[in-house]
Amino acid sequence: MKYILALLLALISFRGSSQNKLPVINASSSKAKIYEQDNPVSNWNISPKIKLDIFTTGKLIKSKTVKFKTDIDSVSFRIGPGQQKDFIVLLNGKDSCLTRIQSPEVKNYSKLPVEIHDTIPFFVNRFNTNFLPVVFNNADTLILNFDTGATDISFTNDALKQKVKSHPELYNTLYGIKIGHQNYKTKIYDIQLAGNETDGLLGWDLFDGMIVELDYDHNQLIVHSKMPKQILHDSKYSKFKIRYIKNRPFIESEISQSGIKSKGWFLFDLGYQRTIMLDNDLLREARFPTEKMEVIKKVIMHGTRGNEIPVITANLETLKLGNFELKDVPAQIIEQNKPMRGVNIHFLGNDVLKRFNTVLDFQKNEIYLKPNHLYGTGYADQKKSGA
Repeated sequence: MKYILALLLALISFRGSSQNKLPVINASSSKAKIYEQDNPVSNWNISPKIKLDIFTTGKLIKSKTVKFKTDIDSVSFRIGPGQQKDFIVLLNGKDSCLTRIQSPEVKNYSKLPVEIHDTIPFFVNRFNTNFLPVVFNNADTLILNFDTGATDISFTNDALKQKVKSHPELYNTLYGIKIGHQNYKTKIYDIQLAGNETDGLLGWDLFDGMIVELDYDHNQLIVHSKMPKQILHDSKYSKFKIRYIKNRPFIESEISQSGIKSKGWFLFDLGYQRTIMLDNDLLREARFPTEKMEVIKKVIMHGTRGNEIPVITANLETLKLGNFELKDVPAQIIEQNKPMRGVNIHFLGNDVLKRFNTVLDFQKNEIYLKPNHLYGTGYADQKKSGA
């Protein structure tokens, strides 16, 4: 009897250790790729010098498959919001590299004992840059561009040299930033350029788990911990589901030209100052008749890193956002040096988005749009009559 009991205990112990054993995959090269379901491929460098190497996915709304692929092996996981998966990459048969794939924690502040409804001054300048005041590290008052096409907080190099007296350590240290009456903790990054007349970018994810209302009629940005009932009951809003690609929010929109329609996912980019940017590779795939779009002008634009982006501006017959149709929209068409590397995407910019009072629900991952007093105004790149 004692022998049988000891054998059973040994079997239980073996099963437990087997279940806790991490998957091991092989690699003969330090270069790998990570495939996120519904996302572009990410490049990865395998390094035995890092104790625990972590890849963080973008915000997940539901579980998805992630595949880690070396030059000779691979492993796949099903991962949900706030979860993580560990495995070992054996490099050249000798170096064990502990690797983790994780998704961000789920944030939802709707159950706070004291609700937050914090109103902040919010404006759009003549360059179509939105901006709001912040206080960094209890010392420096700065003007930031609220950019839903960006994450984290970045200060321009000029602002870091001339206006930020706190001398922050970039990339790794958490600092306090006051927006309205609320204090947030964040890392600071550097960029070469931001929207005109601003000191940097305020990414969307600082407000993850909250609701952000943009009221262009009253020049207010309002941060809510709980959705106001008057918004839910306002029938003038159109509602859009958010899809996160590369950790940026996208909504579905439609363009049309000469009777040809094309529906797709557009980056909701408050930091892009123009109307819309259309990816020429996607347009070709959809057989969209760009040759029938009247060319307005050709220019060189610059990304946040100062990179040159050649762009053609042409007249688009119709842009449809939900139930709203915008006619004769000057659209930028891009083919080279794309703003988001390795990704073919369309952009919705602030010369369109400023025309809608907006609610960004980062709890239910939805966006609400309602026309405001700017809805019928002209565009910065509009075709001149008689031209």
